[in-house]
Amino acid sequence: MAGEALGLALAALMGVSLGLLGGGGSVLAVPIFVYVLGYGVKEAIAMSLAVVGATSLFAAVGHWRRGDVSLRVALVFGTVAMMGTYLGARLAAFFGGAAQLTLFAAVMLLAAFFMLRDGAVPEEVPGRRGMRLALLVPEGLAVGVLTGLVGVGGGFLIVPALVLLGRIPMRTAVGTSLLVIAMNSASGFAGYLEQAEIPLGFMTAFALAAMAGSLGGAAVAGLLPQKTLRKGFAGFLILAGAPILLENIYQSGVLN
Repeated sequence: MAGEALGLALAALMGVSLGLLGGGGSVLAVPIFVYVLGYGVKEAIAMSLAVVGATSLFAAVGHWRRGDVSLRVALVFGTVAMMGTYLGARLAAFFGGAAQLTLFAAVMLLAAFFMLRDGAVPEEVPGRRGMRLALLVPEGLAVGVLTGLVGVGGGFLIVPALVLLGRIPMRTAVGTSLLVIAMNSASGFAGYLEQAEIPLGFMTAFALAAMAGSLGGAAVAGLLPQKTLRKGFAGFLILAGAPILLENIYQSGVLN
Protein backbone atom coordinates (compact mmCIF):
# COMPACT_ATOMS: atom_id res chain seq x y z
CA MET A 1 0.00 0.00 0.00
CA ALA A 2 2.81 2.39 0.94
CA GLY A 3 4.59 1.44 -2.30
CA GLU A 4 1.52 2.31 -4.36
CA ALA A 5 1.13 5.64 -2.55
CA LEU A 6 4.78 6.46 -3.34
CA GLY A 7 4.19 5.42 -6.95
CA LEU A 8 1.22 7.77 -7.27
CA ALA A 9 3.24 10.62 -5.76
CA LEU A 10 5.98 9.98 -8.31
CA ALA A 11 3.32 9.83 -11.04
CA ALA A 12 2.26 13.35 -10.10
CA LEU A 13 5.90 14.50 -10.28
CA MET A 14 6.18 12.81 -13.67
CA GLY A 15 3.14 14.78 -14.77
CA VAL A 16 4.77 17.97 -13.55
CA SER A 17 7.76 17.25 -15.83
CA LEU A 18 5.38 16.76 -18.76
CA GLY A 19 3.69 20.05 -18.00
CA LEU A 20 6.98 21.89 -17.58
CA LEU A 21 8.85 20.43 -20.55
CA GLY A 22 6.20 18.98 -22.87
CA GLY A 23 7.86 15.58 -22.73
CA GLY A 24 9.95 13.19 -20.70
CA GLY A 25 7.08 11.31 -19.09
CA SER A 26 7.91 7.88 -20.43
CA VAL A 27 11.56 8.02 -19.42
CA LEU A 28 10.34 8.50 -15.86
CA ALA A 29 7.38 6.10 -15.94
CA VAL A 30 9.29 2.93 -16.82
CA PRO A 31 11.87 3.26 -14.00
CA ILE A 32 9.06 4.06 -11.52
CA PHE A 33 7.14 0.93 -12.50
CA VAL A 34 10.25 -1.30 -12.50
CA TYR A 35 12.47 0.00 -9.70
CA VAL A 36 9.92 1.56 -7.31
CA LEU A 37 6.81 -0.58 -7.81
CA GLY A 38 8.54 -3.84 -8.77
CA TYR A 39 6.69 -4.66 -11.99
CA GLY A 40 8.26 -6.75 -14.74
CA VAL A 41 9.81 -4.92 -17.67
CA LYS A 42 7.09 -5.78 -20.17
CA GLU A 43 4.31 -4.85 -17.73
CA ALA A 44 6.14 -1.59 -16.98
CA ILE A 45 6.52 -0.71 -20.66
CA ALA A 46 2.88 -1.54 -21.41
CA MET A 47 1.63 0.61 -18.50
CA SER A 48 4.04 3.40 -19.43
CA LEU A 49 2.60 3.47 -22.95
CA ALA A 50 -0.95 3.70 -21.62
CA VAL A 51 -0.16 6.36 -19.02
CA VAL A 52 1.95 8.54 -21.32
CA GLY A 53 -0.57 8.15 -24.14
CA ALA A 54 -3.49 9.24 -21.95
CA THR A 55 -1.54 12.14 -20.44
CA SER A 56 -0.31 13.30 -23.87
CA LEU A 57 -3.84 13.21 -25.30
CA PHE A 58 -5.06 15.19 -22.31
CA ALA A 59 -2.36 17.81 -22.94
CA ALA A 60 -2.93 17.80 -26.72
CA VAL A 61 -6.53 18.97 -26.26
CA GLY A 62 -5.33 22.26 -24.81
CA HIS A 63 -2.90 22.78 -27.70
CA TRP A 64 -5.65 21.95 -30.21
CA ARG A 65 -7.96 24.55 -28.67
CA ARG A 66 -5.22 27.14 -29.19
CA GLY A 67 -4.83 26.08 -32.83
CA ASP A 68 -1.39 24.53 -32.25
CA VAL A 69 -2.06 21.05 -33.66
CA SER A 70 -1.67 20.14 -37.34
CA LEU A 71 -4.14 17.31 -37.90
CA ARG A 72 -2.82 16.75 -41.43
CA VAL A 73 0.76 16.20 -40.28
CA ALA A 74 -0.39 14.12 -37.30
CA LEU A 75 -2.43 11.89 -39.61
CA VAL A 76 0.53 11.22 -41.92
CA PHE A 77 3.28 10.90 -39.32
CA GLY A 78 1.09 9.34 -36.64
CA THR A 79 -0.39 6.64 -38.87
CA VAL A 80 3.04 5.47 -40.01
CA ALA A 81 4.40 5.68 -36.47
CA MET A 82 1.48 3.64 -35.14
CA MET A 83 2.33 0.82 -37.55
CA GLY A 84 5.96 0.97 -36.40
CA THR A 85 4.91 1.03 -32.74
CA TYR A 86 2.74 -2.05 -33.07
CA LEU A 87 5.58 -3.81 -34.89
CA GLY A 88 8.05 -2.79 -32.15
CA ALA A 89 5.69 -4.06 -29.45
CA ARG A 90 5.39 -7.43 -31.17
CA LEU A 91 9.17 -7.61 -31.68
CA ALA A 92 9.60 -7.01 -27.94
CA ALA A 93 8.55 -10.64 -27.38
CA PHE A 94 11.98 -11.63 -28.72
CA PHE A 95 13.88 -9.36 -26.30
CA GLY A 96 14.68 -10.14 -22.68
CA GLY A 97 13.98 -7.61 -19.95
CA ALA A 98 17.67 -6.71 -19.56
CA ALA A 99 18.03 -6.04 -23.29
CA GLN A 100 14.97 -3.78 -23.26
CA LEU A 101 16.22 -1.85 -20.23
CA THR A 102 19.65 -1.47 -21.84
CA LEU A 103 18.06 0.02 -24.95
CA PHE A 104 15.76 2.14 -22.78
CA ALA A 105 18.71 3.60 -20.85
CA ALA A 106 20.50 4.36 -24.11
CA VAL A 107 17.40 6.26 -25.24
CA MET A 108 17.44 8.23 -21.96
CA LEU A 109 21.01 9.32 -22.66
CA LEU A 110 20.12 10.20 -26.25
CA ALA A 111 17.24 12.33 -24.95
CA ALA A 112 19.66 14.11 -22.61
CA PHE A 113 21.97 14.82 -25.55
CA PHE A 114 19.13 16.45 -27.50
CA MET A 115 18.06 18.53 -24.50
CA LEU A 116 21.59 19.79 -23.85
CA ARG A 117 22.11 20.98 -27.41
CA ASP A 118 21.26 24.66 -27.82
CA GLY A 119 19.45 25.27 -31.09
CA ALA A 120 19.05 21.55 -31.80
CA VAL A 121 15.51 22.26 -32.97
CA PRO A 122 14.94 25.52 -34.89
CA GLU A 123 11.82 27.57 -34.16
CA GLU A 124 10.77 27.10 -37.75
CA VAL A 125 12.19 26.19 -41.14
CA PRO A 126 12.40 29.12 -43.57
CA GLY A 127 11.08 28.69 -47.07
CA ARG A 128 8.90 25.68 -46.21
CA ARG A 129 7.24 24.05 -49.22
CA GLY A 130 5.12 21.40 -47.58
CA MET A 131 5.85 18.08 -45.93
CA ARG A 132 8.89 16.09 -47.01
CA LEU A 133 7.06 12.76 -47.17
CA ALA A 134 10.07 10.83 -48.47
CA LEU A 135 11.82 11.49 -45.14
CA LEU A 136 8.83 11.93 -42.82
CA VAL A 137 7.50 8.41 -43.43
CA PRO A 138 10.68 6.44 -42.59
CA GLU A 139 11.32 8.74 -39.61
CA GLY A 140 7.82 8.02 -38.32
CA LEU A 141 8.32 4.28 -38.78
CA ALA A 142 11.65 4.35 -36.92
CA VAL A 143 10.25 6.39 -34.01
CA GLY A 144 7.30 4.01 -33.84
CA VAL A 145 9.45 0.88 -33.63
CA LEU A 146 11.51 2.49 -30.84
CA THR A 147 8.33 3.43 -28.98
CA GLY A 148 7.05 -0.14 -29.16
CA LEU A 149 10.32 -1.71 -28.08
CA VAL A 150 11.12 0.39 -25.01
CA GLY A 151 7.93 2.29 -24.19
CA VAL A 152 9.10 5.86 -24.82
CA GLY A 153 6.76 8.39 -26.35
CA GLY A 154 9.59 9.68 -28.51
CA GLY A 155 8.72 13.37 -28.24
CA PHE A 156 12.40 14.36 -28.24
CA LEU A 157 12.66 12.70 -31.68
CA ILE A 158 9.19 13.58 -32.99
CA VAL A 159 9.40 17.35 -32.45
CA PRO A 160 12.60 17.84 -34.53
CA ALA A 161 11.14 15.61 -37.26
CA LEU A 162 7.93 17.62 -37.42
CA VAL A 163 9.78 20.94 -37.61
CA LEU A 164 12.42 19.85 -40.13
CA LEU A 165 10.42 17.37 -42.21
CA GLY A 166 6.80 18.29 -41.52
CA ARG A 167 7.69 21.97 -42.10
CA ILE A 168 5.55 23.33 -39.26
CA PRO A 169 6.43 25.95 -36.59
CA MET A 170 7.90 24.82 -33.28
CA ARG A 171 4.76 25.64 -31.27
CA THR A 172 2.61 23.60 -33.65
CA ALA A 173 5.17 20.79 -33.62
CA VAL A 174 4.93 20.49 -29.83
CA GLY A 175 1.13 20.23 -29.91
CA THR A 176 1.15 17.85 -32.87
CA SER A 177 3.82 15.73 -31.18
CA LEU A 178 1.54 15.19 -28.18
CA LEU A 179 -1.20 13.87 -30.46
CA VAL A 180 1.26 11.60 -32.28
CA ILE A 181 2.57 10.29 -28.93
CA ALA A 182 -1.00 9.45 -27.91
CA MET A 183 -1.54 7.60 -31.20
CA ASN A 184 1.76 5.74 -30.87
CA SER A 185 1.11 4.78 -27.27
CA ALA A 186 -2.35 3.36 -28.04
CA SER A 187 -0.88 1.20 -30.79
CA GLY A 188 2.01 0.01 -28.63
CA PHE A 189 -0.26 -0.79 -25.70
CA ALA A 190 -2.40 -2.96 -27.98
CA GLY A 191 0.74 -4.81 -29.06
CA TYR A 192 1.61 -5.66 -25.43
CA LEU A 193 -1.81 -6.95 -24.37
CA GLU A 194 -0.88 -10.57 -25.03
CA GLN A 195 2.55 -10.27 -23.40
CA ALA A 196 1.72 -8.76 -20.01
CA GLU A 197 -0.91 -8.86 -17.26
CA ILE A 198 -1.81 -5.26 -16.57
CA PRO A 199 -3.42 -3.98 -13.34
CA LEU A 200 -5.93 -1.65 -14.97
CA GLY A 201 -7.15 -0.09 -11.70
CA PHE A 202 -3.73 1.04 -10.48
CA MET A 203 -2.67 2.05 -14.00
CA THR A 204 -5.73 4.30 -14.25
CA ALA A 205 -4.98 5.89 -10.87
CA PHE A 206 -1.36 6.44 -11.96
CA ALA A 207 -2.52 8.13 -15.18
CA LEU A 208 -4.92 10.41 -13.31
CA ALA A 209 -2.17 11.44 -10.90
CA ALA A 210 0.12 12.20 -13.86
CA MET A 211 -2.60 14.30 -15.53
CA ALA A 212 -3.13 16.29 -12.33
CA GLY A 213 0.61 16.86 -12.09
CA SER A 214 0.77 18.02 -15.69
CA LEU A 215 -1.70 20.82 -14.90
CA GLY A 216 0.53 22.02 -12.09
CA GLY A 217 3.61 21.81 -14.27
CA ALA A 218 1.94 23.77 -17.06
CA ALA A 219 0.98 26.49 -14.58
CA VAL A 220 4.57 26.80 -13.33
CA ALA A 221 6.14 26.54 -16.80
CA GLY A 222 5.52 30.18 -17.61
CA LEU A 223 7.32 31.32 -14.46
CA LEU A 224 10.63 29.48 -14.99
CA PRO A 225 13.29 29.71 -17.73
CA GLN A 226 12.72 26.80 -20.13
CA LYS A 227 16.42 26.55 -20.95
CA THR A 228 17.29 26.00 -17.29
CA LEU A 229 14.52 23.44 -16.90
CA ARG A 230 15.61 21.58 -20.03
CA LYS A 231 19.23 21.37 -18.96
CA GLY A 232 18.28 20.33 -15.43
CA PHE A 233 16.09 17.55 -16.76
CA ALA A 234 18.89 16.45 -19.11
CA GLY A 235 21.18 16.16 -16.11
CA PHE A 236 18.59 14.02 -14.35
CA LEU A 237 18.33 11.74 -17.39
CA ILE A 238 22.09 11.21 -17.36
CA LEU A 239 22.17 10.45 -13.63
CA ALA A 240 19.25 8.01 -13.94
CA GLY A 241 20.07 6.47 -17.32
CA ALA A 242 23.78 5.76 -16.83
CA PRO A 243 23.34 3.41 -13.81
CA ILE A 244 20.49 1.54 -15.56
CA LEU A 245 22.66 1.10 -18.65
CA LEU A 246 25.70 -0.08 -16.70
CA GLU A 247 23.65 -2.42 -14.48
CA ASN A 248 22.02 -4.19 -17.42
CA ILE A 249 25.22 -4.36 -19.45
CA TYR A 250 26.86 -5.94 -16.39
CA GLN A 251 24.00 -8.42 -15.97
CA SER A 252 24.32 -9.38 -19.62
CA GLY A 253 27.94 -10.41 -18.95
CA VAL A 254 29.57 -7.81 -21.20
CA LEU A 255 31.49 -6.31 -18.26
CA ASN A 256 32.19 -9.62 -16.49
